[in-house]
Amino acid sequence: MLAAKLSPASVVLALGCSLFAQQQPGQQPLQNQLQQPTGQPGFPAGRELPGETLRPNYTLGPNDQIMIRAPEAEEINEKPFRIDGDGFVNLPLLGRFRVGGMTVSEFEAELVRRLREYIREPQAIVTVTQFRSEPVFFVGMFKSPGIYPLQGRRTLVEMLSAIGGLQPNASRHIKITRRTEYGPIPLPTAVEDPEKKVSTVEISLGSLRENINPAEDILLQPYDQISVERAEMVYISGEVSKIGAIELGERDSVSLVQALTQAGGFTKDASRTKVRILRPILNTNRRAVIEVDAKRVFEGKDNDIPLLPNDVLYVPRSYRRSSWVEVGTLTATNLPYILITVLR
Repeated sequence: MLAAKLSPASVVLALGCSLFAQQQPGQQPLQNQLQQPTGQPGFPAGRELPGETLRPNYTLGPNDQIMIRAPEAEEINEKPFRIDGDGFVNLPLLGRFRVGGMTVSEFEAELVRRLREYIREPQAIVTVTQFRSEPVFFVGMFKSPGIYPLQGRRTLVEMLSAIGGLQPNASRHIKITRRTEYGPIPLPTAVEDPEKKVSTVEISLGSLRENINPAEDILLQPYDQISVERAEMVYISGEVSKIGAIELGERDSVSLVQALTQAGGFTKDASRTKVRILRPILNTNRRAVIEVDAKRVFEGKDNDIPLLPNDVLYVPRSYRRSSWVEVGTLTATNLPYILITVLR
């Protein structure tokens, strides 16, 4: 029976995305492989996840099983309910109503609205404990990152289109991580990690979009993690008008001339003949130093040079020029005293 109590707390939706799939023989747990995604989730049918919670924008559908936490409503509190094949749920006292197509947060709001007929300030938190299909994970700078149900044979491009693609400031390199129990990623550039029991590959979005290598539009497998980071940057420091970073966006590189132009050009004390590019060395914390005569590049005598992601372009000070400027300033300042001395 519903107990009419006044709860001082308002509805708090603090739904985490803690993903721990039950380990089956020959499978590895997900907790060490996945970041915390946000967005629309899904999980394999028949796998129970008691106590787990999902982001509130997961779209409910037929055969999802839910757990409702409503402390003031004993009839539905901490009890499992399954959404039927038509997308309806049948709850004690509240009756049968459609929830298929609602997000978790929308369903919670609907529960609160219906419970207000019996409780002044009802609370309702919904947990999805069983899911209708196997998931794939989109993590990082996607427009709608999260966990999506993999229904049927879906390719990478199809899924990217379905979730709305990438954010404008996302990197144009997509990383795919696959558990080895679902087979290796069928690309020659894929790398297997026997210790973590995963294979990974990085795919250029430009190559994928232009269909340069059709094989890169791979069929996704359950538990694939597709991740993308923020767009790579090129950093500019030293004797330039504007120190800062340039976001590459859709570009794979930016030229030296473009970078220096965007930085407002050289200062008067810049050493234009000894500009340095500090380039990261793969799998280390060190950088290789590439010295460039930017003066010759700007004069068209040398080829322009592409700056790659995470390069640092450093323009040093010309100490020789600075010294002559200081001498000239000192001479001009003391000229009256020198003339007086000579005249005497």
